[in-house]
Amino acid sequence: MKQGDKPVLIGIVPRKGLWTIIRRELWYHIPVSSAPRNIKSIHYLAFYFPAAFGEEFQHKVFYYAPVREINVVKRIQLFPGEPRHPRAAQDYYRIKLTQIRKLPRPIPSKRLRRIVHIPSTYAKLMSAREINDLYETSPLEDIMYQALKQDNIQPERQFYVKAGGNFYCLDFCVFCKERNINIECDGERYHTLPDVLTRDRKRNNDLASQGWSVIRFSGAQIRENLPDCLRLIKKTIRTNTGTID
Repeated sequence: MKQGDKPVLIGIVPRKGLWTIIRRELWYHIPVSSAPRNIKSIHYLAFYFPAAFGEEFQHKVFYYAPVREINVVKRIQLFPGEPRHPRAAQDYYRIKLTQIRKLPRPIPSKRLRRIVHIPSTYAKLMSAREINDLYETSPLEDIMYQALKQDNIQPERQFYVKAGGNFYCLDFCVFCKERNINIECDGERYHTLPDVLTRDRKRNNDLASQGWSVIRFSGAQIRENLPDCLRLIKKTIRTNTGTID
């Protein structure tokens, strides 16, 4: 595997005390029940800092470290001083690290996002200018993302929204003055299954009830007629804001 293709996971450091432990003991933990699917294959772990870390560090990725080993332990083994914690007996991945390194430049979130985990690659980690550049998703989404950026449209990727009592992960969202826009890139096979079509319909209705415009493109549309997809997106942006930011 080429160095640039090696999988990376960006994880959030929710509090200062945990960062102290990570630096001192060189491990990071993730609940097995909510771990990303690529957890066992990652070669590097990078760290995203929320607002609790103050202006210099907040909403940025500053550091990363090579992964030495990953194993499963109970939470009580990680935090023996917290035997009565409600998740003390739950399984966690302990990601053992080698030396923590500083990135060549910090990677900020322009919208000051709170993230969960971001799958990425070493090449993207080293070249990213902002948080949305990090995402390693489907080839269709990468094509769409690069096209949007070239047209000076700045979307947020993998953005979670609560609507109709559910949390939905949006492929792309563009925030507008009057009505926000969700752009979805649909793989042909997955989105022709009857139960998925029903679920997508409910999702679209839930988002529409919260003021979202939903635009869906098939893989064929993106691969074969990307300019038309972009024209529709820009027309929708103008309808909702009068400009393209």
